[in-house]
Amino acid sequence: MKPIGPVLEAGRSTSPLVMDTQCPFCSVQCKMRITGEFDGKRMNYTVEGQPNAASEGRLCVKGMNAYQHALSSERILHPMRRLPDGTFERITWKEAYQEIARRFYEIQRGFGSDAVGVYGGGSLTNESAYLLGKFARVALRTKYIDYNGRFCMSAAASAGNKALGMDRGLTNPLSDIPLAKCIILAGTNIAECQPTLMPYFTRAKEQGAFIIAIDPRETATTQMADLHLQVKPGMDAALANGLLKVILDEGLTDPAFVEGRTRGFTELAAHLEAMDLGVIAGMTGVPAELIRRAASAYGRASTGMVFTARGVEQQTDGYMAVRNFLNLVLVTGKIGRPGCGYGAVTGQGNGQGGREHGQKADQLPGYRLIENAADRAYVAGVWGIDPSELPGKGVSAYEMMEKVHDREIRALFLMGSNPIVSNPNAVFVEEGLKKLDFLVVADMLMSETAKMADILLPASAYLENEGTLTNLEGRVLLREAAREVPGEVQHDWQILCGVASVLGRGRYFGFRSAEEIFDELRHASRGGAADYYGITYDRLRREGGVYWPCPSPDEANSGRLFEETFAHGDGLAELLPVDSRFPVETACSEYPLYLTTGRVLSHYLTGVQTRRSPSLAAREIETFAELHPRTARRFKIGEGALIVLETRRGTMTARTRLHTGIREDTVFVPMHWGDGQNVNRLTHPALDPVCRMPGFKVCAVRVEPLVTARADDL
Repeated sequence: MKPIGPVLEAGRSTSPLVMDTQCPFCSVQCKMRITGEFDGKRMNYTVEGQPNAASEGRLCVKGMNAYQHALSSERILHPMRRLPDGTFERITWKEAYQEIARRFYEIQRGFGSDAVGVYGGGSLTNESAYLLGKFARVALRTKYIDYNGRFCMSAAASAGNKALGMDRGLTNPLSDIPLAKCIILAGTNIAECQPTLMPYFTRAKEQGAFIIAIDPRETATTQMADLHLQVKPGMDAALANGLLKVILDEGLTDPAFVEGRTRGFTELAAHLEAMDLGVIAGMTGVPAELIRRAASAYGRASTGMVFTARGVEQQTDGYMAVRNFLNLVLVTGKIGRPGCGYGAVTGQGNGQGGREHGQKADQLPGYRLIENAADRAYVAGVWGIDPSELPGKGVSAYEMMEKVHDREIRALFLMGSNPIVSNPNAVFVEEGLKKLDFLVVADMLMSETAKMADILLPASAYLENEGTLTNLEGRVLLREAAREVPGEVQHDWQILCGVASVLGRGRYFGFRSAEEIFDELRHASRGGAADYYGITYDRLRREGGVYWPCPSPDEANSGRLFEETFAHGDGLAELLPVDSRFPVETACSEYPLYLTTGRVLSHYLTGVQTRRSPSLAAREIETFAELHPRTARRFKIGEGALIVLETRRGTMTARTRLHTGIREDTVFVPMHWGDGQNVNRLTHPALDPVCRMPGFKVCAVRVEPLVTARADDL
């Protein structure tokens, strides 16, 4: 680790403490400098953005205050064992490792290798994500591994792979955004989720871009847009059909591009020909004239980009919805050139890299497939094992929770995730985790899930943990360690190597640094779709970031994909007809409203980190339920009232916020709180049949006052 200034001793420092690091939160991965100065009583910190190609030196409020959770007095600093009364006692690392080895051995001897599962996270570094996948398959020899990124990017990833032959968040660099003359933002609230990207879009507007936002509610992002399509929750695929129908009817396709670079157009055209725009307008809640206006703006623009995020993707037809927005991009030929492309706006800090190197149930490093014989043979060769030793494909994250509930998985090793809060149907998930014979959690702070652990392992925070992360545009970045670990904390990779050693598999995990792990990752990914072979730590330090694919140390690319060919064997992109369907669960007399979920500016994921930041927690101290004022009057609910929200799966309590910018049939609740404020106690467990994404964004709900509201409040 490079020198970072004086080490604090007894709360004092003789000169400023300087920490150069990278924000741990969203997929932009902004660079920053944290400076701490001791005023005689306490350390005072200032944070400033550092130049980088993605955020251009900007920071948002989360990044400005991220140091607070890393320096929190609530950090877990030593291994602990949970006692029968639910409290924890401090133990040594040796005791922790021995207990883990003993319990895993007993469970696997009695119930088979697959009785132990591994559950990861989309904020882990590439090195940790890679090693976690290797740990599951080589140290534990279990097929059951998946991660919370399944809930973030799986719909877009599957759609990109099928339509384009490759999944990388953006098909073009962020610098292309101001070149676009029309931009569609579908189900993405960039202003609150990736705020440091907003100047790209304001620059585009200044240069004449027409921006279309698709969202059931008004947000800071829709307020920037020239046109807001206020779609019913769950009807994004149908809305895309409406846009496509207008584009075909008005002759706004790019015939040369369609003929030369795609397949499947005849079937798609016939499918759209049979549709009625009025029916689509009725299904989606978007007037036909607005659909026509949006389609015409995008179709007639010389350049254009389409971005999707969780609003489109977290549906039980999320895969097909993204395929339909990709249809829109492809039939107009707006990809592979400046100012044109598609972008899946990654949510988690390393949601892109985390899915490329082995955390997903069906994948091996480099985006290889675990059921492909050649892929298995190649990765087994890198790992020094026989391909027959590699287990087969497991199941998705929520399906792992079902297997936990059914006692097929009896022990779980969990790293950097909080499934009790992040999974749908959270009451069911909590019931399942309570049934486990043994739960190991590696984390930096006490999450709702960590409280249930039998063994709790202290993991390093972003300020301490060196490694690479891949941002939303596919740019690999190096985050240097900025300080020593506190207490007895260990890095994720050290924990994995330590457990592997006591399991008798240490010869495969003899790493001494994150860089050594990355060097093996480079070789394991070589020749795969996500080829990192040409990327090294030295190169990242020199260049500040490198786009993948990068098959050679002497090679660089512009970040723009598909300029001449797509990644399928025939070089063509695939068009696919998509049906217009209603959600799995629709509003009815018993549950008359639609519930949708999302994020707010000051919090991240399940809030474990941001709720430990006093500055961020103070901005949003509790969850809320956003309702239209007319809807609130209908149910005799006032502004700021406590209400009970109930679905067929559970209940929660929230305080109301009334807003005229949300659809009258919709309730919005953010996802950042646990326990009685956990919105995922309500969400539906149905999964997308292709990518196994849960349908977080729509289910039927009813609301009622916790205490009857006074008439003068309404």
